Amino acid sequence: MTTKLTLSIEDKVIKTAKEYAQRNGKSLSGLVENYLKCISKDETEEQPIHPKVKKLMGVISLDDKFNYREELSKSLLEKYK
Repeated sequence: MTTKLTLSIEDKVIKTAKEYAQRNGKSLSGLVENYLKCISKDETEEQPIHPKVKKLMGVISLDDKFNYREELSKSLLEKYK
């Protein structure tokens, strides 16, 4: 069953979204519906892991104290000095 929905969205956003939909051969309603489906999926539902990712699992072992965000920040600061 399809139900009509009214949304309040900035004109510029609607314009660019319509252009995007047209370029990709989709309807704006279809894009919104697919987006809402994506964000409302059951978060406990497990997604299959791609075989390439599975192959990489366990390749690196890190110290429990390793702080990914801190290391990323350091790396980005160094890169953009």
